[in-house]
Amino acid sequence: MLSHSVKPNNYTYPFVLKACAGIKDLSIGKTVHGSVSKLGFSPDLHVANAMIHMYCSCESGIEFAEKVFDKMPETSSVSWSTMMGGYVRCRMSSEAIGLFRKMRVVGVRPDEITMVLVISACADLGSLELGKSIESYIENEKFEMRTELCNALIDMFAKCGDVDKALRLFKYMPEGKRTVVSWTSVIFGTALHGRGLEAISLFEEMKRAGLGPDHVTFIGLLSACSHAGLVEEGKKYFDSMVNDYGIVPRIEHYGCMVDLLGRAGLVQEALEFVDRMPLAPNPVIWRTLVSACRDQDKPSLGEKITKDLIANEPMEESNYVLLSSIYAKMSEWGKKTTVRKAMAKKGIRKVSGSSTVIELDDGV
Repeated sequence: MLSHSVKPNNYTYPFVLKACAGIKDLSIGKTVHGSVSKLGFSPDLHVANAMIHMYCSCESGIEFAEKVFDKMPETSSVSWSTMMGGYVRCRMSSEAIGLFRKMRVVGVRPDEITMVLVISACADLGSLELGKSIESYIENEKFEMRTELCNALIDMFAKCGDVDKALRLFKYMPEGKRTVVSWTSVIFGTALHGRGLEAISLFEEMKRAGLGPDHVTFIGLLSACSHAGLVEEGKKYFDSMVNDYGIVPRIEHYGCMVDLLGRAGLVQEALEFVDRMPLAPNPVIWRTLVSACRDQDKPSLGEKITKDLIANEPMEESNYVLLSSIYAKMSEWGKKTTVRKAMAKKGIRKVSGSSTVIELDDGV
């Protein structure tokens, strides 16, 4: 187009920017942005929205998206939702909630997509009170409870610890509207909060409803088996992934199986399982195995694996904490002190968990 001396216009650029977003190429995206500015199309609403989407789709592009958004002379609900979606994808959930608050202050009405993103941010923050206030806002504003919005609420309540609320919302959904996401959310939620048998029952009910699980469903299901101590059931479901559903196990599924065997005290079987894996075990799997060694009185094996982890990840705090706890289990207090000194020498500090509570005006 350019080689034929045909100038692009404000209808052309959104398609070009969408292509940049598709290939996630920040460098090309910046070049197109420069061309947009040179030809004076930056103030165009649709072009600006496309630029925000492009930057939010590219790694390290969120700051550029913010600059485009802040300079827009006019915005639409699409502008706000696109920026919010970028925050959610980058796990900048506090910023997403803050943007929703600002959106309300300036009088832009959110749409269903916006609310799904806000709920996802609440789920990521784990803030149940904030999630409840968002649900109240949805009810007060009379949003239509479509499947995507219901799924987001179910997932949020499950992740924030109110599993009973998640189950109530799920049961209120007409059976014809329940999707794999709906079922997976309640299976994952019940499994996550120690209700393994209930998660398995839900999975069997899902099968009877004629819906096929996906790889995320199986992560929840295998976690449920692990927490409930159902070793044989876990093995059966792991095999069923490939044999019945054609789902190739991912590293997360192998991690669930190692956790299942380790929790059941089958440390040697867990180690053999890791040795047979067609994928290279990641540090999370090794740490899961080490935890099993510590808890099942196999400290020497745990010590060996953890030392290998430290050699490969010398700045990973959790490796040192694991080794320290193993030495405590062995009553090797001198070695435990040596580990703590090594952490201090490398500038590694044990970080305590923290919680984030965000409040918005008018209770939302």
